[in-house]
Amino acid sequence: MTDLTGLLGTLVPIAIVFLLFLSGVRIVNEYQNGVVFRLGRYVGLKRAGFRWLIPFVERMVIIDLRTVARDVPPQDVITHDNVSVKVNAVVYFRVIHADKAVLQVEDYLYATSQLAQTTLRAILGQVELDQLLSERERINREIQQVLDAHTDPWGIKVSNVEVKHIDLPAEMQRAIARQAEAERERRAKIIAAEGEHQAAEKLAMAADVLSRNPSTLQLRYLQTLVEITSGGNHTILPIPLDLLRMIGVSRGQPGVGGGERSIDGHDVEDEEAPPVGGLS
Repeated sequence: MTDLTGLLGTLVPIAIVFLLFLSGVRIVNEYQNGVVFRLGRYVGLKRAGFRWLIPFVERMVIIDLRTVARDVPPQDVITHDNVSVKVNAVVYFRVIHADKAVLQVEDYLYATSQLAQTTLRAILGQVELDQLLSERERINREIQQVLDAHTDPWGIKVSNVEVKHIDLPAEMQRAIARQAEAERERRAKIIAAEGEHQAAEKLAMAADVLSRNPSTLQLRYLQTLVEITSGGNHTILPIPLDLLRMIGVSRGQPGVGGGERSIDGHDVEDEEAPPVGGLS
């Protein structure tokens, strides 16, 4: 009986010490850091691996160091040109200094989310709607820089901010559609005008080439006749170009009664008579 009592007296303290040892055991994962407090005072960080704390004296707060993606709820934003839109975004950030994330802010996740909402409204309120739709990358970068500067004292690094969706009023959507349609029509008219200008330049160049060599005009005339007859049954009366040229020369000569006449002893030229076949 005495031996049993002595054995229990030995095992009980050993069991108590073992339980105390187990109560102080902590396992820190590779993607975590532990912020250790001893009697309420910060004493350091615990890295990944097996860690032991003094039971009832030390306490450790585990901080996740992985990148966190948080949605920014839709925010009612009035742009610089007084257009009301709803915009939501997503923020990517991670804890760089675990001690600051615990010591400098109560809840770094909630604080970063609220700061992202206010910053989103502030930045988008300084830009116009066209800039919001066309310069999204610049706006994302500006929001990220502002958030990163404000969260740096908390030991948080904001790596990226992306504006996900912009909800426009129905009236503004119709106005943008009309603007896009008008822009397309303007481009179509400009392209058509440029085509007409280029075609006129090419025709002028072709006319210059044909005028230097009359035989090319004859070949072009015959080719045109072939193209006309290939479209169906047509009756063509070809007229030689030399005959047309002779008719043109004859129409350019002065008409009957032309020449000079004398009035009061002075020679005066008659006005050009109408061409042959013309109306007098």
